[in-house]
Amino acid sequence: MARGPKAARLVLTEEEREGLQRLIRRRGAGQAAVMRARIVLAADAGPELPNGLIASRLGVSRQSVITWRGRFLVHRLAGLMDAPRSGAPRRVSDEAVEAMITRTLESQPEGATHWSTRAMARQVGMSQTMVSRIWRAFGLQPHRAETLKLSRDPAFVDKVRDVVGLYLNPPDRALVLCVDG
Repeated sequence: MARGPKAARLVLTEEEREGLQRLIRRRGAGQAAVMRARIVLAADAGPELPNGLIASRLGVSRQSVITWRGRFLVHRLAGLMDAPRSGAPRRVSDEAVEAMITRTLESQPEGATHWSTRAMARQVGMSQTMVSRIWRAFGLQPHRAETLKLSRDPAFVDKVRDVVGLYLNPPDRALVLCVDG
């Protein structure tokens, strides 16, 4: 029958069983989470089934069944979630991100109308890539103005009157076009 140490028996509460079944039926659930839920439900349905048999029925490795059964036994439903990945710690603090976002939204670079990623990177001491990632994460697009900016042209008002006048009272048989430039 089963080789190696006997698998510990899972005893699911009704709430846990329903939660796992909901996870399996959920449309947007990830494949990995669904497979983990299937492993736990299979182990609960056949507590005497060896890990190898559950693995072959579900098309996963025996080690996967052992891993997820064990994590469920120790941590219950929370054990089926992905553990934090190892890697280098963050180099940019939350305070630095906040300061950069504030500067992006509340100031302008000298001699320019908006911040570029390179100009902001030089200003705050980050890489251009990091600035770009932060702007993307927060949906910032400084190059896209959301407010009306009036021209500094001294003849601006006269030009607006001419253009609006053409639209409101065009000459007979005239075609009025507007080209943004």
